[in-house]
Amino acid sequence: MKRLALPAASLLAASLFALAACGGETAAPTPPVADPAPAAQAPAPTPAATEALTSQGWGPVKVGMTKADVIAAFGPDANPDAVGGPDPESCEEFHPTKAPEGLWVMIEAGKVARISITELSPVKTDRGFGLGDKADTVKAAYGAAAIASPHKYQDKPAEYITVWDGAPRTEPYVEDEAARGIVYEIDGTGGVGMIHVGGPAIQYVEGCA
Repeated sequence: MKRLALPAASLLAASLFALAACGGETAAPTPPVADPAPAAQAPAPTPAATEALTSQGWGPVKVGMTKADVIAAFGPDANPDAVGGPDPESCEEFHPTKAPEGLWVMIEAGKVARISITELSPVKTDRGFGLGDKADTVKAAYGAAAIASPHKYQDKPAEYITVWDGAPRTEPYVEDEAARGIVYEIDGTGGVGMIHVGGPAIQYVEGCA
C-alpha cells in the first residue's frame, strides 16, 4: 500500500485536532497591560506673577530702564490703540503682553518712571501686600515710615499710604529723581485698590499727571 504524504498545514491541523480530542487546551495569549496614565499635576505658577513689587520696580523691570528694554522682557503694549496718556511722547502707560493681569508700566521721557497694579492683579509687594488688603494692616507693617494723606476724589476711609525708602520725606511734593517709594491707594472699602512703585511719579493721581 502506498502512503500519501500530507502537506505541512494538514499535519498541523491534525495535531491540533488530536490535542482537542484528548482534552488538551491551548492558553489564550495574555493581552499587554497598558501603563497607567500619569497623574494630573497642577500647572506651576507663572514666574512673572510671583515676582514682588518693590520700590525699585518689579522683577526684571526696573525704574529707569528704557521702554525698549521692557518690551524685550515682556512684550509690546497689549492694547496699542488705547490712549496711554495725554502726551505719549513724554508720558504713557501700557500693559505689556506677557505681564500679569492688571500690571501697568509708566514710561516718562522714554524711561520707566512707575509700575502699578490694578484690577485683579495677583502681584504683591515685597511685604506680601496685594489688592484688597486693609489699610490698617499696611500701616501696622510699615510703622512710622507709612505716611497717610487724603484721597483726592474719595472720602475716608479712602486715602494714600506712602512709604519712601529711607526716612519719611518731609517736603509737600518729592521731586528728587533718585527717590524711590511705594504708594498704597486705599479705596472706599478701606482696602488697597491700587499700588504704585517707583520714583516721584508714584505721586501722580491721574495716570501721567
